[in-house]
Amino acid sequence: MARLVQRAAGKGTKRSADGMLQACGSDRDRQNSLGAQLLILLLALCVGCNNAKTSARKFPYLERYSTPKTDLLQLQADDGQWIMPAKNYASTRFSGLRQINDTNVGNLKVAWTFSTGSDRGEEAAPIVVNNTMYVVTPFPNTLYALDLTQPGAPAKWSYKPKNLDQSAKGVACCDWVNRGCVFANGKIFFNTLDGKTCAVDANTGAEVWLAQVADINRGESITMAPLVVKKNVFVGDSGGEFGVRGSLTALDVETGKQVWKAYSTGPDRDCLIGPNFHPFYASDRGQDLGVTTWPPDGWKLGGGTTWGWISYDPELDLLYYGTANPGPWNPEQRPGDNKWTCGMFARKPDTGQAVWAYQWSPHDLYDHDGINELILLDLPINGRLRKTLVRPERNGYVYVLDRTSGEVLSANPFVYITTSSGVDLKTGRLKPVPEKATGFGRVTRNICPPAPGAKDWEPSAYSPLTKLLYIPHANLCEDAEGVQANYIAGTPYVGSNVKMYAGPGGNRGAFDAWDPVAGKAVWSIKENFPVWSGAVATAGNVVFYGTMDGWFKAVDARTGKLLWQFKCGSGIIGQPVTFLGPDGKQYVSILAGVGGWAGAIVSGQLDPRDGTGALGFVNAMSDLPKATTKGGMLYTFGLP
Repeated sequence: MARLVQRAAGKGTKRSADGMLQACGSDRDRQNSLGAQLLILLLALCVGCNNAKTSARKFPYLERYSTPKTDLLQLQADDGQWIMPAKNYASTRFSGLRQINDTNVGNLKVAWTFSTGSDRGEEAAPIVVNNTMYVVTPFPNTLYALDLTQPGAPAKWSYKPKNLDQSAKGVACCDWVNRGCVFANGKIFFNTLDGKTCAVDANTGAEVWLAQVADINRGESITMAPLVVKKNVFVGDSGGEFGVRGSLTALDVETGKQVWKAYSTGPDRDCLIGPNFHPFYASDRGQDLGVTTWPPDGWKLGGGTTWGWISYDPELDLLYYGTANPGPWNPEQRPGDNKWTCGMFARKPDTGQAVWAYQWSPHDLYDHDGINELILLDLPINGRLRKTLVRPERNGYVYVLDRTSGEVLSANPFVYITTSSGVDLKTGRLKPVPEKATGFGRVTRNICPPAPGAKDWEPSAYSPLTKLLYIPHANLCEDAEGVQANYIAGTPYVGSNVKMYAGPGGNRGAFDAWDPVAGKAVWSIKENFPVWSGAVATAGNVVFYGTMDGWFKAVDARTGKLLWQFKCGSGIIGQPVTFLGPDGKQYVSILAGVGGWAGAIVSGQLDPRDGTGALGFVNAMSDLPKATTKGGMLYTFGLP
């Protein structure tokens, strides 16, 4: 048999309570001779049997069995497994597997399927560890463990978080989605829509800990996939349309206790900005900019949630993540740069202290959240190899930044843009077009890109072989009118009437191959609907992505030629992954199940006649219910 997937969680890492009791029973015939001292020890061990967590704390010599440590840097490099949605800390979503390649991908067949039992949007990436696949559903966020060693990959167990707050369904702005789970130290970590982070034993499905991170009563929720770095699991919040105050929280991997919390708005002490904070641009320097760039107390309702992607550079020991829109959407209610919304931070993961920050869209006018993926690449820029991060941003530009300092090295448009005329590389600032500003008493037309941006959360992939970035994105515009937003905790705080529609050409989406060094597209595939799925690139010269009308596609990584496609039962907004099964063969998996913001008209059964529905997205997607139906299904494909 070909090589098996390496076992990530070590055997015999924890003595069970039954094992302890058996050990106690086997020594009973010697208790009298051992005397009172052994009896005391016996009683202590039996008490510990009743509570495994307590025994591990009381008896340090047992701790070596209780918490297996995972070398995530080593494990992420194993192409047989897929331990986090982004594949690795650099967020490349690239696999070195090549059994499935451009010569045989046309032969792919369904290997097995699994119904999630959900009819809401399926945005998650499955992960694969130790011959087990883990899948998180939309709310109520059931975690399934599928046994890849058995025919049809049946469920080994499922974990259902307890005491969920059902009111989260009414607070979520953009469907009940979840973007996936991560593996570390023998545990699976994921978040729930009502603001909890769960740690579950990867082998048994037993709950290890549960932490309440966000407050649903204030409009906070969680949809993002966490990330584990060293001893912390990092969790970001959602709720920018509810007047919340965004933050990133670090929890202890073993206990779930809060290690630090960094807010996106407010005084420096709350934002964990201290003496080691050195942003590259002058406009980002100064004391308490998270307060002074807002109207009085505006920062307290300022948004800047952190519901997107996190990357990590182990050499620099820097964590990178973006911040979302300021609140409310109506920009005339919040004059100023509104720091630190629509931007990004580089932080030390152990302490949370900020090292630098940058704003993609100061004083955001259009809900251009800055939460998209940050792909860490070493690229030749002007004859010099630079440590960069690459970001296809919602405002329509592909940015290349120096990830050591935050300097913008290039910013080139990848879609049709009417809202700005470029990015000033000397100041780092976006150059807005004044006549496209929204506000009270007027309807601004032909805003391109619109509120979901040129590209929303759906992650790109990068191939080190082709040196191309593969970008799933939209081609949309909008008309918008600013209205008064009034804050009531837990209710929408938007202040804008929006209607979206197709951009130039009539296609509402595209899938592009982009050269980040040359700053231009190499090829582009037009799609009828916005491309709302993630992408994965492989060493087999193949790139996979899905469409909202249900086609899962494989294209040539160098030319964009369609090599294979399969019609799934529902539209695709999930994230593909590829891995080696226990039989040594390569497989590709994708979750189908239309929904999310773009597909809310189907998953939420919204009236297509109301163009303002789903914050204006219904107007652009009124025909989607004719193209697909809802229902969550995991598809896995392999070669015959």
